[in-house]
Amino acid sequence: MHQLTTTRHFRTLFLSDVHLGSRAAQAEMLVDFLRYHDAEKIYLVGDIVDGWRLKRSWHWPQAHNDVIQKLLRKARKGAKIIYVPGNHDEFLRDFPGEHFGGVEVKLSDTHMTADGRRFLVIHGDEFDVVVRNARIIAYLGDWAYDAAIAINIVFNTIRRRLGFPYWSFSAWAKLKVKNAVNFIGAFETALADEAEKQSCDGVICGHIHHAQLTRHAGVEYVNTGDWVESCTAIAERHDGSFELIRWSEVVSARSAADAAAIADQARLEKAAEAA
Repeated sequence: MHQLTTTRHFRTLFLSDVHLGSRAAQAEMLVDFLRYHDAEKIYLVGDIVDGWRLKRSWHWPQAHNDVIQKLLRKARKGAKIIYVPGNHDEFLRDFPGEHFGGVEVKLSDTHMTADGRRFLVIHGDEFDVVVRNARIIAYLGDWAYDAAIAINIVFNTIRRRLGFPYWSFSAWAKLKVKNAVNFIGAFETALADEAEKQSCDGVICGHIHHAQLTRHAGVEYVNTGDWVESCTAIAERHDGSFELIRWSEVVSARSAADAAAIADQARLEKAAEAA
């Protein structure tokens, strides 16, 4: 993958839904992102490790180790890392307050931005009615999601061979389904309501794999997205403002720029030969 020459420094980074242990995890993309992004504090907002899939079948390639090692290295260099477990890594909910390699586990947290705003940090599955009240349906939905991701992998393999950049078929399809769109809206409203109940100015969550920076009745709603479909992160700048980073788009732009540079070089060489 093409290398950048500078590292961006933020006050806080928020990552979620990496799903290490699943074949769909874009681990190489996340390692690339972490190579060029640093922060004083990093929140892991749930579903970093996919315990559900690991129980079904073991899948842990080197790239998944690389993600863990990259995060632990940042912790050793002084970054404060807080892990807020989700439903796929719910086994960590048995260890609130524990520290693992410099990573602190919390069931939820309140983050204070540089400009003094309070944000509830929570994975969000607690407000997903399906996960909370009908676990078997959630598992069935998880298998269906696996199928959609498998299609996505094949789809993007073909696109790469044809010279096209990464594009998430599964994310596009999800947003075209009316019930999914309605669910996303209801989820956002529920999380914003909870933040307001806890006297917070906003909420930062994950879970539904839909990155977003928006407002609900005056409450800020921030969703980190995922590293399965969209490869997104939320960054807090040093002035307290938030930025949604879509890393797959950055990588696609880099690839296009590389291809253009190669084509220009070929044209120059051809012109030189003709002269």
